[in-house]
Amino acid sequence: MIQYRTLCAEEICMELFQYFIRHQTVTNCWRRENGKWIIRDAPFIDDWTMEDYKVLVSCLKNTVLSGGFVYAAFYENKLKGFVSVEPEIFGGSQQYLDLSSIHVSEDMRNMGIGKVLFLAAKEWAGKKGAKKLYISAHSAVESQAFYKAMGCTEAEVYHQGHVEKEPFDCQLECRL
Repeated sequence: MIQYRTLCAEEICMELFQYFIRHQTVTNCWRRENGKWIIRDAPFIDDWTMEDYKVLVSCLKNTVLSGGFVYAAFYENKLKGFVSVEPEIFGGSQQYLDLSSIHVSEDMRNMGIGKVLFLAAKEWAGKKGAKKLYISAHSAVESQAFYKAMGCTEAEVYHQGHVEKEPFDCQLECRL
């Protein structure tokens, strides 16, 4: 049985991720070309290095310590998914909160974990007064299918920091 709970800063450490498998084989990605979204062959393997995990641990701790939300899924006491939402509303009248990460371990995908995590993030953001979640989302066809199923659409206003950091990401929003 999968268990879900909010994480506190003290438990976010490298050991938490020892059974988490980030691996994703990507074949096709969405790309915006000449004002239209099209699918392009863009094969690569997405995985995290030890340095990536160190940055992730630091970011997730910072999210919690600054008043944000980090919620996780566990199977047999092993981390198998997590979502994070930053605490600061931005985007003027759009009133976005940034869904800064959502990941499900490769061995547990397509089991509904992502949906539960996403809905928890929406609920938390709504209670904080946001109107929408903002997502700088992986452009892989499979990732985009998930976000579309969750009700996400292209963001009305792009967050320039996200665009500069990940130019191939799809900038999305989800009404709360």
